[in-house]
Amino acid sequence: MKILVINGSPKGNKSNTYQLTNAFLQGMETGLEKADKGEKAEIERIDVNRLDIHPCLGCFSCWNKTPGNCCIQDDMQDVITKLLWADVTIWSFPLYYYTVPGGLKNLIDRQLPMVLPFMAEREDGVGNGSHPARYDMSGKRTVVISTCGFYTARGNYDGVCSLFDHMCGRDRYTTLFCGQGELFRVPELAGRTGEYLEHVRKAGQEYVSGGIQKVTRAELEKLLYPKEVFEAMADADWGIDKDSGEKQTDALIFTKQMAALYVKDAYPGRDQVLEMYYTDLDECYQILLGKEGSRVFTDGSGNATTRIETPISVWRSIAAGEIRGDEALMKGMYKVKGDFNLMLKWDAYFGGSGTGGNGQAGKDGMEGQENCHGIHIPPKETNMTIMLLPWIVLWAAVAIHGFIGSLFSISACVLVPILFYKNKKTVYDLATGALVTGFSIAVLLGAQERIVIPLSYLAFGIMWTVTCFGKIPLTAHYSMNDYSGESALQNPLFLKTNRILTFTWGILYLLTPIWTYFIMGTKISSLVGIINSILPVFMGIFTGWFQKWYPAKVARGE
Repeated sequence: MKILVINGSPKGNKSNTYQLTNAFLQGMETGLEKADKGEKAEIERIDVNRLDIHPCLGCFSCWNKTPGNCCIQDDMQDVITKLLWADVTIWSFPLYYYTVPGGLKNLIDRQLPMVLPFMAEREDGVGNGSHPARYDMSGKRTVVISTCGFYTARGNYDGVCSLFDHMCGRDRYTTLFCGQGELFRVPELAGRTGEYLEHVRKAGQEYVSGGIQKVTRAELEKLLYPKEVFEAMADADWGIDKDSGEKQTDALIFTKQMAALYVKDAYPGRDQVLEMYYTDLDECYQILLGKEGSRVFTDGSGNATTRIETPISVWRSIAAGEIRGDEALMKGMYKVKGDFNLMLKWDAYFGGSGTGGNGQAGKDGMEGQENCHGIHIPPKETNMTIMLLPWIVLWAAVAIHGFIGSLFSISACVLVPILFYKNKKTVYDLATGALVTGFSIAVLLGAQERIVIPLSYLAFGIMWTVTCFGKIPLTAHYSMNDYSGESALQNPLFLKTNRILTFTWGILYLLTPIWTYFIMGTKISSLVGIINSILPVFMGIFTGWFQKWYPAKVARGE
């Protein structure tokens, strides 16, 4: 397949639009490879800003004096040759004053030698009169890719569509128009723009296989960011105060753009003030995170609830995804003082910025899926209660009555898997089922409860303790649900916190068999389950406190 790309952006290689075009080309190449028909993409690219193309003189020499040849000797003849060569022509350009950039308009005007001078009626009803093509253009396909600086492309491309309707025929070309085009040059927003580019790649792949599918088209028509978010970021990007007209510093611009990403739906019920102190610039700004949105203060008048002390270069690198925020924190590259809960929930407050603890936006790995009917299927989450339930039944019921208690615990192991239809199971859930069933069967076969129950506590403690020496401690598999999903498993601070907690719980249950064995030799043996529930309650309180205290301690650089 011969593909001609006409890059009409005056910015050439730095074109924001061309990022979409390049992604579309990658998708086309992938689509041709998967088709396995031996067809490959032959790609020619023209950068209009590098060509010598003069404006049309309107002399009509190409019609009556030198038919098919322009009297102007420049690069346009090569362009026409390539247009005739191509099977698919991709026009790539930014929207300039509701139409194409001037240089590209010159190129379009200079296509006059490609048509004949005679009058002809159009079959598609576009306009009133036209000129027939000089060359056979049947079978050739056209794609128009463009970005604009408005929050949406909708309603802003009437001029472009009218132009290409006349050039190609109504509904005889494919369009990919995207608003918020300037965001594709912002590294800090690569998470969202990268997601959009993946849809563009898919569109390119589908295009060579019959056409862009409705589901993909719907994704391409979604806004990168809501209108108010984009416009706030765009206004801040100019670096000029709306009221005074004064020039603003890069740090203030960056802070305002970060504030624009605040998700007010995450409002926790009380206002918060995030204070950003850029240590290398000695500049400090505050962001009020309120019910109605965010505001930036430059006078320090707010009462900071959370303060981040960081070189701006570090925070920019985190925002751009060049370094993970949690890794930078562990290395002492920045500090956090005050309420650390904001950092733990950063992705919820600043869903598009990606500068939070895990360096990514949203719950990575926890987005859910769509079924074959396009219906969203919620993501499955792990649940520690499912893992603990069979153990609790074993310890409580068997201590009261060995035979009947064993039947109850086996029943729990049989029934618990039913809960997996909406929960994600872990290896510990599976191990629990096997171990509890094994201990219960041992009791049914005549093993003494005084031996089996302490051994079950020992097995439980070993299961917890051993994971402390692996890559991911046991508790992390369950607590990740509250901290950005599976991406939290890449967070060294999150893992270290959970490693300490898992080890503490493991030691508790390695010691529990000792007093359990002796208690079961007394008259209160039937109460061993209740007695062994008291310490875990206090451990649970400690866990809740430690999960907040320890990360905050590390964040303060202590």
